[in-house]
Amino acid sequence: MAAKKQTPRVTKKPVASVKKDRGPKRAEPSPKGPVPSAKRAEPVAKVPAPEEARLEAVKPALPKKSKRPDVDTLKAMPTEELWTFYRKATRLKPLDEAWLETLRNVLMELHYPLVKHIAERLLQTLPKSIELDDLVSAGLFGLMDAIRGFDPDRGIKFKTYCTTRIRGSILDQLRSQDWVPRLVRLKASKIDKALHRLQGEYGREPTHAELAAALEMEHGELALEITSSQAKTMFSLSERWDDRDDDNSVEKVEVLVDKNAVDPIHELNRRDVMNHITRSLTYKERFIVEQYYHVGHTMREIGEMLALTESRVCQIHSNVMARLHGLLNQKSQSFHA
Repeated sequence: MAAKKQTPRVTKKPVASVKKDRGPKRAEPSPKGPVPSAKRAEPVAKVPAPEEARLEAVKPALPKKSKRPDVDTLKAMPTEELWTFYRKATRLKPLDEAWLETLRNVLMELHYPLVKHIAERLLQTLPKSIELDDLVSAGLFGLMDAIRGFDPDRGIKFKTYCTTRIRGSILDQLRSQDWVPRLVRLKASKIDKALHRLQGEYGREPTHAELAAALEMEHGELALEITSSQAKTMFSLSERWDDRDDDNSVEKVEVLVDKNAVDPIHELNRRDVMNHITRSLTYKERFIVEQYYHVGHTMREIGEMLALTESRVCQIHSNVMARLHGLLNQKSQSFHA
């Protein structure tokens, strides 16, 4: 038998298949569920450099906090520099009320001597019943209004501006406490000025007719104006009578005259005269005279106290008066002799 020819086997090498590029493949969902967020890479959007610069320019600029001086430093500053701080504080938005109040208090402390000086000058023209502290208190309110309303851009010095406001505030306070109308005060001042002018011209006190002619007023009208201008003035009874402040000074309440009080000297003289006159009378006659003239009882009341009738008391009283008149006449004749 012929042997079969064995054909050699040819092993074909696998040829790599070439697939067309159809773009990126879609991510197939994992059969085990979504991928955890820690492992997932999130895309970061990058902003171009010009865009970053534009966003930085749009951001609001934060105000820089400058170091503010303390109160002692503010008091040592010149007034102009202090007003510069105050103007800047009033223009801040939002306003810093605490810082503004600190600057206002420092300005008030610096101008307090000016308020006291104006109050002392006005006190010299006012009655003694007006206290200096009341004027200073009213002037401080005017200073506060001047600080709030002062505008340095107008070119006016603050001292000139606040002097007018302080003086006006004090005068307004005085007018509010005065019960006399302002028109009456003005007329009284006009009369007083005319009186002093005529005294300087004539060298003497002008007459009522001369004063009325100078004021171009009638006699009755001038008399009425003078009467209405002489208003009463209030005084404190605890005020010192003199200007001394020691413990020996007398208060005004201690020197007031009490018209209802009994004069001790007159009372002693009256008792001496009564004892001298009634020493020659009996007990019943002296009792009737004392009760009638000293105590003020009526004849009927005296009769009830003595168990006598009213007519009998009148009879005894008449006899006593006749005897006393005769006694006094003898004394007076002996005195003149």
